[in-house]
Amino acid sequence: MAGQLILRKTDFFPRAGQSVAVADRYPQNVFAEHTHEFCELVMVWRGNGLHVLNDRPYRITRGDLFYIRAEDCHSYASVNDLVLQNIIYCPDRLTLNLDWAAHIPGLNGVARTPHWRIGSTGMAQARQVIAQLEHESGKADPLANMMAETLLAQLVMTLKRHRFATDNLAATHSETLLDKLITALSGSLNRSFALEQFCEQEQCSERALRQQFRTQTGMTINHYLRQLRICYAQYLLQHSEQMIGEIAMQCGFEDSNYFSVVFSREVGMTPGQWRHRSRVAA
Repeated sequence: MAGQLILRKTDFFPRAGQSVAVADRYPQNVFAEHTHEFCELVMVWRGNGLHVLNDRPYRITRGDLFYIRAEDCHSYASVNDLVLQNIIYCPDRLTLNLDWAAHIPGLNGVARTPHWRIGSTGMAQARQVIAQLEHESGKADPLANMMAETLLAQLVMTLKRHRFATDNLAATHSETLLDKLITALSGSLNRSFALEQFCEQEQCSERALRQQFRTQTGMTINHYLRQLRICYAQYLLQHSEQMIGEIAMQCGFEDSNYFSVVFSREVGMTPGQWRHRSRVAA
């Protein structure tokens, strides 16, 4: 796309030949659509926002993990106290003898799933490694680059060990209630979700869980689920030929008229208008 913003290596890697760095976003503000001359691992710590990756919208919050390739086009919008870290790296500069493509989804053009989740246990371990990596990547001694690459390898392995599909509730059996709830919501896009039933199954306080969810994500549970469904609807409207009523059902709305009302309120245009605009833009 002509005139598209490209983030350059020279602006993010202070040393010539540097292969790894950490870009903190405390918080992440609205950021225009862009690509890079490098790759990223994006780890979301708290808050929420709209992450649009290659024309697909994702409502992101605590525990979301993205593997971003240099050629991927993405942006951030509708952010609310969104805190994340970008671990940025240049594959062509990596010298450590490791099969990076076997552990980083999408590297070197292989098929990939860019969006994963990671629970509290994995987040705690990843945070420690990232802190060490950030400290090491800021050094200028002869061993700094190799140390940083070694820590990147440790981080990549840690994420691979702990990541799981966004709707894989079974993977959260040993994680916190908040991890289980977010994953259960992601798996409820096309069906109703009963928080009371969830709390009864997990033997926890509904009121306390609601408060914890809002504190960590900046949203209510109902708002988050609605946003997940709207993002999925946007994707289907752009990339499928299904009727709007069929998409409404697939996104958990039994009434297509109500779906249109909610969609218009959240997006600022009707589903039909969104479909037309997104396809013209593409």
